[in-house]
Amino acid sequence: MARELRLNAFAMNCVGHQSQGLWRHPRDRSAEYWRLNHWVELARLLERGKFDGLFLADVVGVYDVYGGSPDTALREAVQVPTNDPLLIIPPMAQVTENLAFAVTVNLSHEPPLPFARRMSTLDHLTDGRIGWNIVTGYLDSGAKGAGRGQQVAHDTRYDIAEEFMDIQYSFWEGSWEDDAVRRDHQAGVFTEPGKVHRVSHDGEYFKVDGVHLCEPSPQRTPVLYQAGSSSKGTAFAAKHAECVFVGGHSRSKTATDVAKLRALAAESGRAPSDLLVFGLVTVITAATDEEAEAKFEDYKQYVSAPGALALMGGWTGIDFSKPELVAANAASSNAIQGAAAAFTRGGPSEHVDVDSIGRSVGLGGGGPVLVGGAKKVADELEAWAAEADLDGFNLAYVVMPETFSDVVDHLIPELQRRGSFKKEYAAGTYREKLFGRGPRLEETHPAATRRRASQ
Repeated sequence: MARELRLNAFAMNCVGHQSQGLWRHPRDRSAEYWRLNHWVELARLLERGKFDGLFLADVVGVYDVYGGSPDTALREAVQVPTNDPLLIIPPMAQVTENLAFAVTVNLSHEPPLPFARRMSTLDHLTDGRIGWNIVTGYLDSGAKGAGRGQQVAHDTRYDIAEEFMDIQYSFWEGSWEDDAVRRDHQAGVFTEPGKVHRVSHDGEYFKVDGVHLCEPSPQRTPVLYQAGSSSKGTAFAAKHAECVFVGGHSRSKTATDVAKLRALAAESGRAPSDLLVFGLVTVITAATDEEAEAKFEDYKQYVSAPGALALMGGWTGIDFSKPELVAANAASSNAIQGAAAAFTRGGPSEHVDVDSIGRSVGLGGGGPVLVGGAKKVADELEAWAAEADLDGFNLAYVVMPETFSDVVDHLIPELQRRGSFKKEYAAGTYREKLFGRGPRLEETHPAATRRRASQ
């Protein structure tokens, strides 16, 4: 029996996203990112195709490593300009009933209580269709812009993240008991004070003393995504994440990474079913293989090599305008260490010069580009899922919204015919749809230790 795949659309509230230079394509509409209807129409399209979710990337900062300046990123629209991803979710939720929204928020720039309130608010407004992609940041420009002075060391960021997560779990899971809200008109009691508890935390990085401001939302804790690829990031994901986002061009290497991740999760007492892994893929499809190949050739004409290298500079912390730095030691990166390892001579890839790196990320970023008619692409997705032990995919786009329209019109019907993709949405919250169980985190998750029994 075919494995049923989960599919997220991968986008960002900016011009372009993973495919640098494609905003110039005559059919691309990503430059309309600032229009509300742009996102409303995308949400309707994705729900028509039964997508599980819209995964919204985000960065705080500008890509200024390449050439030591933000000029290339600004000129080429390399994830700048970019708007806040949280604000576009409520209108998309209003025009859909089942599509979920996983939003990237950098915890390094977030005060614990306001962040807890924003996520609980989104969980309320979406009827429990919200997820959080946990990131610690990687751009020095973002840290400086947020008033931090400079980016904190890579491993220290994960130490901060551990403390931040503990506080969030206390707010979301433990501050309000399930029956704290009475709404008793006759007694004049809306909330029972004795059932709302103060969160007191005196740690190395945070000092918090207060109650959560929101009554319990449908999921309490949003569905938790994470995409760390370093040893520290993988350990963090194995402990905290419900869904993990991985990239890479090699099935065998991805399979090794996924196996390590699942083993670490098991060591922490979590079941195999507690973790879903999504691979990054870009799909270029059409009615026939020939039409898809023609689209691919057309798209390649618009790729910006400088834009791709500026993107890679931000991801790796290496200035790719200086070819001699391609041989830099990836382990010294204070940005995304997995990306640095994959795109330097010291890493596992075959890239030996900046041109090959630019070509590899010019369309779709750090994952494979699958080109062909529906049957060919479906074969590839199923092969990736089987060999690399993936539960689903984050599908990046090349041309907005054409890439997603093609997936909905061509690929998804083929996957449904094979039994590899659902024909109808399951009922319930995001967590219920993904895992087929209740709306709350499983008892083996560290968040469960923060829950209070109703008294």
